[in-house]
Amino acid sequence: MPNERHSSNTIQHWTDKWVASVSDYSIFAISPDGRILSWNPGAKAIHGYQAEEIIGQPLDVLYTDDDRQKGVPAGGLGIARRTGRHDTEGWRIRKDGTAFWASVVINALHDEDGQLAGFVKIVRDMTDKKAAHDAVLESERRFRMLVHGVTDYAIFMLSPEGLVTNWNSGARRIKGYTAEEIIGSHFSRFYMPEDAATGLPQRGLDAAARDGRFEAEGWRVRKDGTRFWAHVVIDAIREDDGTLAGFAKITRDITERMESNRLLEDARKALFQSQKMEAIGKLTGGVAHDFNNVLQVLRGNLELLDRRHSSDSWTRERLEKAIDAVERGAKLASQLLAFGRQQPLQPVVINLASAIRGMDDLLRRALGETIEVETVVAGGLWNTFVDIHQLENVILNLAINARDAMPEGGKLTMELANAMLDDQYVAGVPDVAAGQYVMLAVTDTGTGMPPDVVERAFEPFFTTKVEGQGTGLGLSTAYGFVRQSGGHARIYSEVGYGTTVRIYLPRSTETAVEPPPRPSVKLQGGTETILVVEDDQKVQSTVVDTLCGLGYHVLKADSTEEALTVIRSGVHLDLLFTDVVMPGLPRSPEMAAQAVQLLPRLKVLFTSGYTQNAIVHGGRLDPGVELLSKPYSREQLASKIRHMLRPAGATDVSQDTPLTATNAGARGLRVLLVDDDRDLLEATSELITMLGHHAVITCSPDEALRWLGERTFDVLLADLAIPGKSGIELAEKAVQLQPALRVIFASGNEMPDSPALTFCWRALRKPYTLDELANVLESSRP
Repeated sequence: MPNERHSSNTIQHWTDKWVASVSDYSIFAISPDGRILSWNPGAKAIHGYQAEEIIGQPLDVLYTDDDRQKGVPAGGLGIARRTGRHDTEGWRIRKDGTAFWASVVINALHDEDGQLAGFVKIVRDMTDKKAAHDAVLESERRFRMLVHGVTDYAIFMLSPEGLVTNWNSGARRIKGYTAEEIIGSHFSRFYMPEDAATGLPQRGLDAAARDGRFEAEGWRVRKDGTRFWAHVVIDAIREDDGTLAGFAKITRDITERMESNRLLEDARKALFQSQKMEAIGKLTGGVAHDFNNVLQVLRGNLELLDRRHSSDSWTRERLEKAIDAVERGAKLASQLLAFGRQQPLQPVVINLASAIRGMDDLLRRALGETIEVETVVAGGLWNTFVDIHQLENVILNLAINARDAMPEGGKLTMELANAMLDDQYVAGVPDVAAGQYVMLAVTDTGTGMPPDVVERAFEPFFTTKVEGQGTGLGLSTAYGFVRQSGGHARIYSEVGYGTTVRIYLPRSTETAVEPPPRPSVKLQGGTETILVVEDDQKVQSTVVDTLCGLGYHVLKADSTEEALTVIRSGVHLDLLFTDVVMPGLPRSPEMAAQAVQLLPRLKVLFTSGYTQNAIVHGGRLDPGVELLSKPYSREQLASKIRHMLRPAGATDVSQDTPLTATNAGARGLRVLLVDDDRDLLEATSELITMLGHHAVITCSPDEALRWLGERTFDVLLADLAIPGKSGIELAEKAVQLQPALRVIFASGNEMPDSPALTFCWRALRKPYTLDELANVLESSRP
């Protein structure tokens, strides 16, 4: 027993000594009633009190005011009294009033009889660890707040097996599921069924597990079944030891961006196509202009041969075929001008319903019995401003194209309705304004077209038909006409299901008129006086001969200045027939305006193979302007002039007026021909001789001037472009030598802009007919 007491005293001694030496822990005893009984150096270091200052004080002085009010000190002792121990953490107060975060352990002490002897309290300052812990918690809180606050991205975690383990608000917004609905589900439910069936979700996880990251785009499905285009990133998440913990998946809805990119790409393609079509249009317009010159020469010579050999049926048959070919060429040139948006239009305000219904019989004849034709017109159809004759040609072309696409028969539907092209639609279509339109749709049940063919369908000469079965100008003509009319055209087609061509023409709020009657092509003549103003000598000659043959009295002028001289002379004139593009000043429209001021009752008829912008603005003829486009036939010329000269309210009367090359008894003219083409000189010389005139030819302008100094001529017929000296330069010197000389310029092109010429001149546009040559020479008589 004494040994046990000695051992106990020794342990107590060392225990007391250890407690007295500890400075990292505050260790002190507490009486059963809560007063401090001892105080070690650690307590002094942590709490700041000296032993004499604190021993005997209640435990409450070490607590915050809030804890004291709540009874926290007594509560801790009570727990220790009941259970023997109480562990806790909380804020404690030092002597200087500062707070620190304390880790506290209170143990109850009992005597040998089991009675409570007091408590031992151990306190450790954990402020630094608390701060670090709080920083981690705050970081995690902020991260969670950030993740859940993001609404543009779906951010969620997946288990290694692909099960959803958490879900942010962005995921709820984009995919439509709440966290309660989706957590625990496999993420493959977000994929299109066909993608899920092919194992696409698992391949994404495998790639992320293998490479650390997987990124892709594709269609995904929302809760409501709608789909969206998603940008997806899957990152593998691993433990410190490399074990796969799961995946972080970020999904963004980029449907709007994809649609914007698609619209941008469509706009880029449309702009490129528009620029290409514009360039081709300018090219074809220029080609058509020169082509008309060639056709004019062919037509004139063919008609000349027809005059001479009309009694030979074999020759006449072949000449008729050749003239028919020229007519087809003229139609081709007209189509090229239509595509190039350079044809002169004569639009009127019209309601298309009556015009479309009026074409039923024509379409049924053109399409045949195997094709059913249906016309659908919406109620309250708006009016539009359009050249109805040109539109009818477009509709006929579209119908014939549809017929060719339905070799076994089918159905053609023409639909008219009001349409609104909004800003979103026109954003991808260059040069088309948003607004109200009248829509004409021509739909067939034919073979349809693949996308690459649809893209090129409006290009001139592009055709899928076998060689010889089409020029490829039908749709391009329609395209050019619609664009020139301020509208828009689009093709919708699918192979095996047919094609729809939609034409949008701008709405007009003005009152509609009845469709204008088609012009008569009956051969008619008269006795009125006509002044022909033409710088192309071959064309002028042909026109003068034709008009003289129709019985008209014809005067001629080679320039606008010469025309004004004739008009101011006081001679009676009924009609002014002038080319649109004339060299020198004033320009042809200005000359015509002055002529009408001098002769208010004078009628004016313009002609041209290429109007440019002289009398056409915005693709339309100026109000009140009459135009006869080249090349034209004798019948068309006769009909147009007769129509203009007839009295108000009178009807046209057909006359069988003989067509003679020259006026009976007229003296032959002395003509000096100058051209660098020897074959053309010889051919033209023969034609002039046939007309009863005398011709001298030369390829040299200098030789021509020498002859002009030696002999007298009535007419100088010179090409505009002669090597060494232009036709205008030659004419100016020629008129100085012979002031009474009449000048005729022959050219395949328009007369160039030049200062006002001081002499009388006319232009003959190549190619010209025999009648035109005869007329221009006849109009050049003194």
